[in-house]
Amino acid sequence: MTATTAPTARRTAPVRPGGPAALAGAATLLRFALRRDRVRLGAWVLGLGLLTLATADSVHSVYPTAADRASIAHASASPAVLAMTGPARYLADYTWGAMLGHRLLGLLIVLAGLLNVLTVIRHTRAEEEGGRAELFRSAAVGRHAQLAAALAAAAVADLALGLLLALGLPALGIPGLGAGGALLYGAATAVGGLLFGAVAAVTAQVSAHARTASGLALAVLGAAYALRAAGDTGRTGLSWASPIGWLQRGYPFVEDRWWPLLPALALAAGTAVAGFALSTRRDFGAGLRAARPGPATGSAFLGTPFGLALRLHRGLIGGFAAALLLLGAMYGSLLGEADSMLRDVDRIKEALARLGGHSLADSFAALTMLVVAVVGGVYAVLAAQRARAEESAGRVVPVLAAGVSRSGWLGGHLAAALLGSVVVMVAAGTGFGLAGALSTGDGAVFLRLLGAALVFVPALWVTVGFAAAVHGWLPRATALAWAVPAYAFVIGYLGPLLQLPRGLDGLSPFGRVPRLPAARMDWAPPIVLTLVAAALIALALAGFRRRDLD
Repeated sequence: MTATTAPTARRTAPVRPGGPAALAGAATLLRFALRRDRVRLGAWVLGLGLLTLATADSVHSVYPTAADRASIAHASASPAVLAMTGPARYLADYTWGAMLGHRLLGLLIVLAGLLNVLTVIRHTRAEEEGGRAELFRSAAVGRHAQLAAALAAAAVADLALGLLLALGLPALGIPGLGAGGALLYGAATAVGGLLFGAVAAVTAQVSAHARTASGLALAVLGAAYALRAAGDTGRTGLSWASPIGWLQRGYPFVEDRWWPLLPALALAAGTAVAGFALSTRRDFGAGLRAARPGPATGSAFLGTPFGLALRLHRGLIGGFAAALLLLGAMYGSLLGEADSMLRDVDRIKEALARLGGHSLADSFAALTMLVVAVVGGVYAVLAAQRARAEESAGRVVPVLAAGVSRSGWLGGHLAAALLGSVVVMVAAGTGFGLAGALSTGDGAVFLRLLGAALVFVPALWVTVGFAAAVHGWLPRATALAWAVPAYAFVIGYLGPLLQLPRGLDGLSPFGRVPRLPAARMDWAPPIVLTLVAAALIALALAGFRRRDLD
Protein backbone atom coordinates (compact mmCIF):
# COMPACT_ATOMS: atom_id res chain seq x y z
CA MET A 1 0.00 0.00 0.00
CA THR A 2 1.46 3.26 -1.04
CA ALA A 3 1.30 6.09 1.39
CA THR A 4 0.01 9.31 0.00
CA THR A 5 1.46 12.61 1.04
CA ALA A 6 -0.74 15.57 1.82
CA PRO A 7 -0.12 18.64 -0.28
CA THR A 8 2.11 21.15 1.40
CA ALA A 9 0.65 24.64 1.83
CA ARG A 10 2.85 27.31 0.35
CA ARG A 11 3.76 30.04 2.77
CA THR A 12 3.85 33.60 1.55
CA ALA A 13 5.96 36.15 3.28
CA PRO A 14 3.99 38.91 4.92
CA VAL A 15 4.08 42.24 3.12
CA ARG A 16 6.09 44.72 5.08
CA PRO A 17 4.60 48.21 5.37
CA GLY A 18 7.73 49.68 3.82
CA GLY A 19 8.43 46.93 1.30
CA PRO A 20 8.32 47.29 -2.51
CA ALA A 21 4.76 45.97 -2.63
CA ALA A 22 3.62 49.00 -0.64
CA LEU A 23 4.53 51.18 -3.65
CA ALA A 24 2.80 49.01 -6.25
CA GLY A 25 0.87 51.17 -8.69
CA ALA A 26 2.61 54.41 -7.72
CA ALA A 27 3.79 55.06 -11.28
CA THR A 28 0.26 54.66 -12.63
CA LEU A 29 -1.15 56.99 -9.98
CA LEU A 30 1.58 59.52 -10.75
CA ARG A 31 0.64 59.57 -14.44
CA PHE A 32 -3.00 59.95 -13.47
CA ALA A 33 -2.22 62.82 -11.08
CA LEU A 34 -0.14 64.66 -13.66
CA ARG A 35 -2.81 64.25 -16.31
CA ARG A 36 -5.51 65.38 -13.91
CA ASP A 37 -3.54 68.44 -12.76
CA ARG A 38 -1.78 69.30 -15.99
CA VAL A 39 -3.56 72.65 -16.26
CA ARG A 40 -3.41 73.47 -12.56
CA LEU A 41 0.27 72.66 -12.12
CA GLY A 42 1.16 74.21 -15.47
CA ALA A 43 -0.53 77.46 -14.50
CA TRP A 44 1.27 77.52 -11.15
CA VAL A 45 4.69 76.85 -12.66
CA LEU A 46 4.22 79.30 -15.51
CA GLY A 47 2.78 81.95 -13.22
CA LEU A 48 5.60 81.77 -10.65
CA GLY A 49 8.19 81.65 -13.40
CA LEU A 50 6.78 84.67 -15.23
CA LEU A 51 6.45 86.54 -11.93
CA THR A 52 10.16 86.04 -11.28
CA LEU A 53 11.21 86.97 -14.80
CA ALA A 54 8.98 90.06 -14.78
CA THR A 55 10.39 91.12 -11.41
CA ALA A 56 13.95 90.68 -12.65
CA ASP A 57 13.22 92.82 -15.70
CA SER A 58 11.43 95.36 -13.51
CA VAL A 59 14.29 95.86 -11.06
CA HIS A 60 16.65 96.22 -14.02
CA SER A 61 14.57 99.03 -15.50
CA VAL A 62 13.50 100.72 -12.25
CA TYR A 63 17.02 100.83 -10.75
CA PRO A 64 19.24 101.38 -13.79
CA THR A 65 22.27 102.89 -12.04
CA ALA A 66 24.49 101.83 -9.16
CA ALA A 67 23.44 104.99 -7.31
CA ASP A 68 19.77 103.96 -7.52
CA ARG A 69 20.56 100.50 -6.17
CA ALA A 70 22.75 101.89 -3.41
CA SER A 71 19.95 104.23 -2.35
CA ILE A 72 17.35 101.46 -2.13
CA ALA A 73 19.86 99.20 -0.38
CA HIS A 74 20.41 101.84 2.30
CA ALA A 75 16.66 102.22 2.79
CA SER A 76 16.20 98.44 2.86
CA ALA A 77 18.51 98.04 5.86
CA SER A 78 15.67 98.94 8.24
CA PRO A 79 14.25 96.10 10.37
CA ALA A 80 10.80 96.43 8.84
CA VAL A 81 12.10 95.90 5.30
CA LEU A 82 14.42 93.05 6.33
CA ALA A 83 11.46 91.29 7.93
CA MET A 84 9.67 91.28 4.58
CA THR A 85 12.65 90.48 2.37
CA GLY A 86 15.67 88.61 3.71
CA PRO A 87 19.10 88.76 5.34
CA ALA A 88 21.13 91.96 5.21
CA ARG A 89 24.09 90.20 3.58
CA TYR A 90 22.50 90.80 0.18
CA LEU A 91 22.75 94.58 0.71
CA ALA A 92 26.56 94.73 0.71
CA ASP A 93 26.76 94.75 -3.10
CA TYR A 94 23.23 95.40 -4.33
CA THR A 95 23.47 94.21 -7.90
CA TRP A 96 20.35 93.34 -9.86
CA GLY A 97 20.88 89.68 -8.99
CA ALA A 98 21.35 90.45 -5.29
CA MET A 99 18.20 92.57 -5.34
CA LEU A 100 16.22 89.71 -6.90
CA GLY A 101 17.50 87.18 -4.38
CA HIS A 102 16.91 89.53 -1.47
CA ARG A 103 13.41 90.68 -2.34
CA LEU A 104 11.83 87.71 -4.08
CA LEU A 105 13.47 84.42 -3.09
CA GLY A 106 11.75 84.15 0.30
CA LEU A 107 8.33 84.94 -1.21
CA LEU A 108 8.92 82.48 -4.05
CA ILE A 109 9.76 79.70 -1.58
CA VAL A 110 6.53 80.44 0.30
CA LEU A 111 4.51 80.27 -2.93
CA ALA A 112 6.24 77.06 -3.99
CA GLY A 113 5.48 75.65 -0.55
CA LEU A 114 1.84 76.61 -0.96
CA LEU A 115 1.73 74.84 -4.33
CA ASN A 116 3.20 71.67 -2.80
CA VAL A 117 0.89 71.69 0.21
CA LEU A 118 -2.21 72.00 -1.97
CA THR A 119 -0.97 69.33 -4.39
CA VAL A 120 -0.09 66.74 -1.75
CA ILE A 121 -3.28 67.24 0.25
CA ARG A 122 -5.38 67.16 -2.93
CA HIS A 123 -4.03 63.75 -3.94
CA THR A 124 -3.98 62.16 -0.47
CA ARG A 125 -6.31 63.31 2.27
CA ALA A 126 -8.85 64.93 -0.07
CA GLU A 127 -9.07 61.68 -2.05
CA GLU A 128 -9.70 59.71 1.16
CA GLU A 129 -12.29 62.18 2.38
CA GLY A 130 -14.11 62.11 -0.94
CA GLY A 131 -14.17 58.30 -1.07
CA ARG A 132 -12.13 58.01 -4.26
CA ALA A 133 -9.03 56.59 -2.56
CA GLU A 134 -11.04 53.54 -1.55
CA LEU A 135 -11.54 52.72 -5.23
CA PHE A 136 -7.80 52.95 -5.80
CA ARG A 137 -7.09 50.68 -2.84
CA SER A 138 -9.50 48.06 -4.23
CA ALA A 139 -7.14 47.60 -7.19
CA ALA A 140 -3.55 46.35 -7.15
CA VAL A 141 -2.28 49.47 -5.39
CA GLY A 142 0.10 49.45 -2.44
CA ARG A 143 -0.52 51.22 0.83
CA HIS A 144 2.05 53.94 0.16
CA ALA A 145 1.45 54.31 -3.57
CA GLN A 146 -0.94 57.23 -3.30
CA LEU A 147 1.28 59.29 -0.99
CA ALA A 148 4.33 58.50 -3.11
CA ALA A 149 2.50 59.57 -6.27
CA ALA A 150 1.35 62.82 -4.63
CA LEU A 151 4.88 63.70 -3.52
CA ALA A 152 6.24 62.78 -6.94
CA ALA A 153 3.67 64.97 -8.70
CA ALA A 154 4.65 67.89 -6.49
CA ALA A 155 8.33 67.15 -7.16
CA VAL A 156 7.71 67.23 -10.93
CA ALA A 157 6.19 70.70 -10.57
CA ASP A 158 9.14 71.81 -8.41
CA LEU A 159 11.64 70.50 -10.95
CA ALA A 160 9.83 72.24 -13.80
CA LEU A 161 9.79 75.53 -11.87
CA GLY A 162 13.46 75.21 -10.94
CA LEU A 163 14.45 74.54 -14.56
CA LEU A 164 12.33 77.44 -15.81
CA LEU A 165 14.11 79.81 -13.41
CA ALA A 166 17.55 78.37 -14.08
CA LEU A 167 17.15 78.76 -17.85
CA GLY A 168 14.97 81.86 -17.98
CA LEU A 169 16.90 84.26 -15.74
CA PRO A 170 20.21 84.11 -17.67
CA ALA A 171 18.26 84.40 -20.93
CA LEU A 172 17.18 87.93 -19.92
CA GLY A 173 20.74 89.10 -20.51
CA ILE A 174 20.80 91.24 -17.36
CA PRO A 175 24.29 91.72 -15.85
CA GLY A 176 24.62 89.92 -12.54
CA LEU A 177 22.09 87.20 -13.37
CA GLY A 178 24.59 84.50 -14.26
CA ALA A 179 23.90 80.84 -14.96
CA GLY A 180 25.40 79.63 -11.67
CA GLY A 181 23.32 81.95 -9.53
CA ALA A 182 20.18 81.22 -11.57
CA LEU A 183 20.69 77.47 -11.12
CA LEU A 184 21.07 77.94 -7.34
CA TYR A 185 18.03 80.24 -7.29
CA GLY A 186 15.90 77.64 -9.05
CA ALA A 187 17.24 74.81 -6.89
CA ALA A 188 16.53 76.69 -3.65
CA THR A 189 12.94 77.32 -4.79
CA ALA A 190 12.46 73.66 -5.73
CA VAL A 191 13.93 72.37 -2.46
CA GLY A 192 11.72 74.74 -0.46
CA GLY A 193 8.68 73.43 -2.27
CA LEU A 194 9.71 69.81 -1.67
CA LEU A 195 10.18 70.45 2.03
CA PHE A 196 6.71 71.84 2.60
CA GLY A 197 5.22 69.14 0.42
CA ALA A 198 6.76 66.67 2.86
CA VAL A 199 5.23 68.62 5.73
CA ALA A 200 1.84 68.18 4.05
CA ALA A 201 2.52 64.43 3.83
CA VAL A 202 2.72 64.40 7.63
CA THR A 203 -0.28 66.63 8.31
CA ALA A 204 -2.35 64.49 5.92
CA GLN A 205 -1.97 61.66 8.45
CA VAL A 206 -2.91 63.79 11.46
CA SER A 207 -6.42 64.92 10.55
CA ALA A 208 -9.26 63.14 8.80
CA HIS A 209 -10.22 66.33 6.97
CA ALA A 210 -8.41 67.91 4.03
CA ARG A 211 -9.10 71.45 5.22
CA THR A 212 -7.54 70.82 8.62
CA ALA A 213 -4.56 69.02 7.10
CA SER A 214 -3.97 71.95 4.74
CA GLY A 215 -4.35 74.42 7.60
CA LEU A 216 -1.78 72.61 9.74
CA ALA A 217 0.74 72.50 6.89
CA LEU A 218 0.19 76.17 6.07
CA ALA A 219 0.60 77.02 9.77
CA VAL A 220 4.03 75.37 9.66
CA LEU A 221 4.83 77.37 6.52
CA GLY A 222 3.74 80.59 8.23
CA ALA A 223 5.75 79.80 11.35
CA ALA A 224 8.86 79.18 9.23
CA TYR A 225 8.41 82.55 7.53
CA ALA A 226 7.82 84.28 10.87
CA LEU A 227 10.98 82.77 12.37
CA ARG A 228 12.96 83.88 9.35
CA ALA A 229 11.53 87.40 9.57
CA ALA A 230 12.23 87.68 13.30
CA GLY A 231 15.80 86.50 12.85
CA ASP A 232 16.56 88.84 9.95
CA THR A 233 14.94 91.78 11.73
CA GLY A 234 17.17 91.43 14.79
CA ARG A 235 20.07 90.06 12.74
CA THR A 236 20.30 87.13 15.14
CA GLY A 237 20.70 83.40 14.67
CA LEU A 238 16.95 82.84 14.94
CA SER A 239 16.70 82.65 11.14
CA TRP A 240 18.62 79.37 11.28
CA ALA A 241 15.60 77.86 13.02
CA SER A 242 13.68 78.28 9.75
CA PRO A 243 14.37 76.28 6.57
CA ILE A 244 13.40 79.38 4.57
CA GLY A 245 16.29 81.13 6.32
CA TRP A 246 18.62 78.30 5.34
CA LEU A 247 17.69 78.51 1.67
CA GLN A 248 17.99 82.30 1.56
CA ARG A 249 21.49 82.00 2.97
CA GLY A 250 22.66 80.26 -0.15
CA TYR A 251 22.93 83.89 -1.39
CA PRO A 252 22.32 83.28 -5.11
CA PHE A 253 23.95 85.88 -7.35
CA VAL A 254 26.06 87.01 -4.37
CA GLU A 255 28.07 84.07 -2.99
CA ASP A 256 26.34 81.10 -4.70
CA ARG A 257 26.66 78.79 -1.69
CA TRP A 258 25.13 75.36 -2.25
CA TRP A 259 25.64 73.77 1.15
CA PRO A 260 22.58 75.41 2.86
CA LEU A 261 20.43 73.31 0.52
CA LEU A 262 21.76 70.08 2.07
CA PRO A 263 20.09 70.40 5.50
CA ALA A 264 16.86 71.44 3.80
CA LEU A 265 17.00 68.36 1.55
CA ALA A 266 17.76 66.15 4.55
CA LEU A 267 14.85 67.62 6.49
CA ALA A 268 12.53 67.14 3.50
CA ALA A 269 13.57 63.50 3.15
CA GLY A 270 13.20 62.83 6.88
CA THR A 271 9.80 64.50 7.00
CA ALA A 272 8.57 62.51 4.00
CA VAL A 273 9.74 59.26 5.61
CA ALA A 274 7.87 60.28 8.76
CA GLY A 275 4.73 60.78 6.67
CA PHE A 276 5.00 57.25 5.26
CA ALA A 277 5.63 55.82 8.73
CA LEU A 278 2.68 57.64 10.28
CA SER A 279 0.35 56.42 7.54
CA THR A 280 0.78 52.88 8.87
CA ARG A 281 -0.40 53.92 12.33
CA ARG A 282 -3.90 55.00 11.40
CA ASP A 283 -6.98 53.45 9.89
CA PHE A 284 -7.96 54.21 6.36
CA GLY A 285 -10.17 57.31 6.27
CA ALA A 286 -9.22 58.29 9.82
CA GLY A 287 -6.55 60.56 11.24
CA LEU A 288 -4.05 60.14 14.04
CA ARG A 289 -5.93 62.82 15.95
CA ALA A 290 -9.38 61.59 16.90
CA ALA A 291 -12.23 63.82 15.85
CA ARG A 292 -13.80 65.72 18.71
CA PRO A 293 -17.46 64.74 19.20
CA GLY A 294 -19.86 67.60 18.63
CA PRO A 295 -22.82 68.58 20.78
CA ALA A 296 -25.82 66.28 20.88
CA THR A 297 -28.06 68.95 19.40
CA GLY A 298 -27.38 71.89 17.15
CA SER A 299 -28.71 75.41 17.40
CA ALA A 300 -31.66 76.58 15.37
CA PHE A 301 -29.35 78.91 13.46
CA LEU A 302 -27.22 75.95 12.37
CA GLY A 303 -30.33 74.47 10.80
CA THR A 304 -30.60 77.35 8.32
CA PRO A 305 -28.70 77.43 4.99
CA PHE A 306 -26.76 80.53 6.06
CA GLY A 307 -25.95 79.09 9.49
CA LEU A 308 -24.62 75.86 8.00
CA ALA A 309 -22.62 77.74 5.37
CA LEU A 310 -21.13 80.08 7.96
CA ARG A 311 -20.09 77.09 10.04
CA LEU A 312 -18.33 75.60 7.01
CA HIS A 313 -16.67 78.91 6.09
CA ARG A 314 -15.49 79.97 9.54
CA GLY A 315 -12.08 78.32 9.27
CA LEU A 316 -11.35 79.97 5.92
CA ILE A 317 -12.54 83.34 7.18
CA GLY A 318 -10.47 83.11 10.36
CA GLY A 319 -7.34 82.00 8.53
CA PHE A 320 -7.46 84.76 5.94
CA ALA A 321 -8.39 87.38 8.54
CA ALA A 322 -5.31 86.48 10.58
CA ALA A 323 -3.10 86.41 7.48
CA LEU A 324 -4.32 89.79 6.21
CA LEU A 325 -3.99 91.30 9.68
CA LEU A 326 -0.31 90.32 9.69
CA LEU A 327 0.23 91.31 6.06
CA GLY A 328 -1.34 94.68 6.66
CA ALA A 329 0.79 95.18 9.76
CA MET A 330 3.95 94.33 7.80
CA TYR A 331 3.16 96.88 5.10
CA GLY A 332 2.00 99.45 7.64
CA SER A 333 5.31 99.22 9.50
CA LEU A 334 7.04 100.52 6.34
CA LEU A 335 4.85 103.58 6.03
CA GLY A 336 6.98 105.83 8.21
CA GLU A 337 10.04 105.07 6.08
CA ALA A 338 8.37 105.32 2.67
CA ASP A 339 9.68 108.83 1.91
CA SER A 340 13.30 107.97 2.73
CA MET A 341 13.07 104.65 0.88
CA LEU A 342 11.64 105.96 -2.36
CA ARG A 343 12.52 109.62 -2.73
CA ASP A 344 15.76 108.96 -4.65
CA VAL A 345 14.33 106.37 -7.05
CA ASP A 346 12.86 108.29 -9.99
CA ARG A 347 11.07 105.36 -11.65
CA ILE A 348 9.15 104.46 -8.50
CA LYS A 349 8.36 108.11 -7.82
CA GLU A 350 6.89 108.36 -11.31
CA ALA A 351 4.86 105.17 -10.80
CA LEU A 352 3.50 106.37 -7.48
CA ALA A 353 2.73 109.78 -8.92
CA ARG A 354 0.18 108.09 -11.21
CA LEU A 355 -1.80 107.25 -8.07
CA GLY A 356 -1.92 110.86 -6.88
CA GLY A 357 -1.53 111.77 -3.24
CA HIS A 358 0.11 114.60 -1.34
CA SER A 359 3.10 112.48 -0.27
CA LEU A 360 5.01 109.37 -1.23
CA ALA A 361 3.69 107.74 1.93
CA ASP A 362 0.07 108.17 0.77
CA SER A 363 0.84 106.82 -2.70
CA PHE A 364 2.82 103.93 -1.24
CA ALA A 365 -0.08 103.08 1.07
CA ALA A 366 -2.52 103.13 -1.87
CA LEU A 367 -0.33 100.79 -3.94
CA THR A 368 0.36 98.32 -1.14
CA MET A 369 -3.29 98.29 -0.09
CA LEU A 370 -4.07 97.05 -3.59
CA VAL A 371 -1.74 94.08 -3.00
CA VAL A 372 -3.48 93.32 0.30
CA ALA A 373 -6.88 93.58 -1.40
CA VAL A 374 -5.80 91.14 -4.12
CA VAL A 375 -4.93 88.64 -1.40
CA GLY A 376 -8.45 89.27 -0.13
CA GLY A 377 -9.59 88.48 -3.67
CA VAL A 378 -7.95 85.06 -3.30
CA TYR A 379 -10.16 84.52 -0.25
CA ALA A 380 -13.21 85.64 -2.25
CA VAL A 381 -12.57 83.02 -4.95
CA LEU A 382 -11.94 80.24 -2.43
CA ALA A 383 -15.05 81.14 -0.45
CA ALA A 384 -17.24 81.25 -3.56
CA GLN A 385 -15.87 77.88 -4.68
CA ARG A 386 -16.72 76.20 -1.38
CA ALA A 387 -20.20 75.54 -2.74
CA ARG A 388 -18.62 73.77 -5.70
CA ALA A 389 -16.56 71.59 -3.33
CA GLU A 390 -19.70 70.63 -1.40
CA GLU A 391 -21.44 69.75 -4.66
CA SER A 392 -18.53 67.66 -5.96
CA ALA A 393 -18.33 65.74 -2.68
CA GLY A 394 -22.03 64.89 -2.86
CA ARG A 395 -22.96 66.62 0.38
CA VAL A 396 -25.44 69.01 -1.23
CA VAL A 397 -27.90 66.24 -2.17
CA PRO A 398 -28.93 65.36 1.44
CA VAL A 399 -29.38 69.06 2.22
CA LEU A 400 -31.63 69.65 -0.78
CA ALA A 401 -33.55 66.47 0.08
CA ALA A 402 -34.44 68.05 3.43
CA GLY A 403 -36.57 70.69 1.75
CA VAL A 404 -33.96 73.40 1.20
CA SER A 405 -34.25 75.17 -2.14
CA ARG A 406 -31.31 75.39 -4.51
CA SER A 407 -31.32 79.17 -4.30
CA GLY A 408 -31.43 79.03 -0.51
CA TRP A 409 -28.51 76.60 -0.30
CA LEU A 410 -26.25 78.45 -2.74
CA GLY A 411 -27.40 81.80 -1.37
CA GLY A 412 -26.29 80.75 2.11
CA HIS A 413 -22.78 80.03 0.86
CA LEU A 414 -22.60 83.27 -1.09
CA ALA A 415 -23.88 85.28 1.90
CA ALA A 416 -21.12 83.73 4.03
CA ALA A 417 -18.56 84.64 1.35
CA LEU A 418 -19.82 88.24 1.18
CA LEU A 419 -19.71 88.58 4.96
CA GLY A 420 -16.27 87.03 5.07
CA SER A 421 -15.04 89.57 2.51
CA VAL A 422 -15.97 92.34 4.92
CA VAL A 423 -14.27 90.57 7.84
CA VAL A 424 -10.96 89.96 6.06
CA MET A 425 -10.72 93.54 4.81
CA VAL A 426 -11.54 94.91 8.26
CA ALA A 427 -8.69 92.76 9.58
CA ALA A 428 -6.37 94.01 6.83
CA GLY A 429 -7.27 97.64 7.48
CA THR A 430 -6.86 97.20 11.23
CA GLY A 431 -3.37 95.74 10.87
CA PHE A 432 -2.36 98.33 8.28
CA GLY A 433 -3.82 101.20 10.29
CA LEU A 434 -2.35 100.25 13.66
CA ALA A 435 1.12 99.58 12.29
CA GLY A 436 0.96 102.70 10.11
CA ALA A 437 -0.06 104.86 13.05
CA LEU A 438 2.81 103.50 15.13
CA SER A 439 5.26 103.88 12.25
CA THR A 440 4.33 107.48 11.44
CA GLY A 441 3.44 108.58 14.97
CA ASP A 442 0.12 109.93 13.68
CA GLY A 443 -2.99 108.37 15.22
CA ALA A 444 -5.24 109.85 12.52
CA VAL A 445 -3.63 107.49 9.99
CA PHE A 446 -5.54 104.55 11.46
CA LEU A 447 -8.99 105.58 10.24
CA ARG A 448 -7.65 106.66 6.85
CA LEU A 449 -6.02 103.29 6.24
CA LEU A 450 -9.03 101.38 7.58
CA GLY A 451 -11.17 103.26 5.08
CA ALA A 452 -8.66 102.48 2.32
CA ALA A 453 -9.18 98.79 3.05
CA LEU A 454 -12.96 98.86 3.35
CA VAL A 455 -13.41 100.63 0.02
CA PHE A 456 -12.15 97.42 -1.66
CA VAL A 457 -15.01 95.34 -0.23
CA PRO A 458 -17.29 95.88 -3.28
CA ALA A 459 -14.44 94.68 -5.53
CA LEU A 460 -14.26 91.48 -3.48
CA TRP A 461 -18.03 91.11 -3.79
CA VAL A 462 -17.69 91.33 -7.59
CA THR A 463 -15.01 88.62 -7.38
CA VAL A 464 -17.41 86.45 -5.36
CA GLY A 465 -20.18 87.10 -7.87
CA PHE A 466 -18.01 86.25 -10.88
CA ALA A 467 -16.79 83.01 -9.28
CA ALA A 468 -20.39 82.12 -8.37
CA ALA A 469 -21.59 82.82 -11.90
CA VAL A 470 -18.93 80.49 -13.29
CA HIS A 471 -20.03 77.83 -10.79
CA GLY A 472 -23.68 78.32 -11.69
CA TRP A 473 -23.28 78.08 -15.46
CA LEU A 474 -19.88 76.46 -16.13
CA PRO A 475 -19.17 74.26 -13.10
CA ARG A 476 -16.28 72.46 -14.81
CA ALA A 477 -14.51 75.73 -15.62
CA THR A 478 -14.22 77.13 -12.10
CA ALA A 479 -10.54 77.91 -12.73
CA LEU A 480 -11.73 80.93 -14.75
CA ALA A 481 -12.59 82.65 -11.46
CA TRP A 482 -8.87 83.07 -10.71
CA ALA A 483 -8.52 85.42 -13.67
CA VAL A 484 -9.99 88.30 -11.62
CA PRO A 485 -7.38 88.49 -8.79
CA ALA A 486 -4.55 87.47 -11.15
CA TYR A 487 -5.34 90.26 -13.62
CA ALA A 488 -5.80 92.76 -10.79
CA PHE A 489 -2.35 92.01 -9.40
CA VAL A 490 -0.52 92.12 -12.73
CA ILE A 491 -2.18 95.32 -13.96
CA GLY A 492 -2.69 97.11 -10.66
CA TYR A 493 0.67 96.39 -9.03
CA LEU A 494 3.08 95.91 -11.94
CA GLY A 495 1.24 98.25 -14.31
CA PRO A 496 2.47 101.51 -12.70
CA LEU A 497 6.04 100.19 -12.52
CA LEU A 498 6.02 98.96 -16.13
CA GLN A 499 4.08 102.04 -17.28
CA LEU A 500 1.30 100.01 -18.87
CA PRO A 501 -1.67 101.91 -20.36
CA ARG A 502 -4.00 103.16 -17.66
CA GLY A 503 -7.05 101.92 -19.51
CA LEU A 504 -6.10 98.32 -18.71
CA ASP A 505 -6.57 99.02 -15.02
CA GLY A 506 -10.22 99.91 -15.56
CA LEU A 507 -11.02 96.39 -16.77
CA SER A 508 -10.53 95.06 -13.24
CA PRO A 509 -12.99 95.68 -10.39
CA PHE A 510 -10.00 96.45 -8.19
CA GLY A 511 -8.90 99.14 -10.65
CA ARG A 512 -12.25 100.93 -10.29
CA VAL A 513 -11.83 101.43 -6.56
CA PRO A 514 -10.70 104.89 -5.36
CA ARG A 515 -7.06 104.64 -4.33
CA LEU A 516 -7.31 105.89 -0.77
CA PRO A 517 -5.53 107.60 0.95
CA ALA A 518 -3.81 109.02 -2.15
CA ALA A 519 -7.06 109.95 -3.93
CA ARG A 520 -10.30 111.51 -2.81
CA MET A 521 -13.25 109.34 -1.96
CA ASP A 522 -15.69 108.85 -4.83
CA TRP A 523 -18.83 106.95 -3.86
CA ALA A 524 -19.97 106.18 -7.41
CA PRO A 525 -17.52 103.31 -8.16
CA PRO A 526 -18.27 101.31 -4.96
CA ILE A 527 -22.02 101.68 -5.56
CA VAL A 528 -21.70 100.53 -9.18
CA LEU A 529 -19.49 97.59 -8.15
CA THR A 530 -22.05 96.55 -5.53
CA LEU A 531 -24.79 96.55 -8.18
CA VAL A 532 -22.57 94.52 -10.53
CA ALA A 533 -21.94 92.01 -7.74
CA ALA A 534 -25.69 91.71 -7.11
CA ALA A 535 -26.32 91.11 -10.83
CA LEU A 536 -23.61 88.42 -10.98
CA ILE A 537 -25.04 86.66 -7.93
CA ALA A 538 -28.52 86.72 -9.46
CA LEU A 539 -27.03 85.25 -12.63
CA ALA A 540 -25.29 82.54 -10.58
CA LEU A 541 -28.52 81.57 -8.79
CA ALA A 542 -30.39 81.39 -12.09
CA GLY A 543 -27.77 79.14 -13.62
CA PHE A 544 -27.59 76.85 -10.59
CA ARG A 545 -31.37 76.40 -10.62
CA ARG A 546 -31.37 75.37 -14.27
CA ARG A 547 -28.52 72.86 -14.49
CA ASP A 548 -28.07 69.35 -13.19
CA LEU A 549 -26.03 68.71 -10.07
CA ASP A 550 -22.56 67.37 -10.68
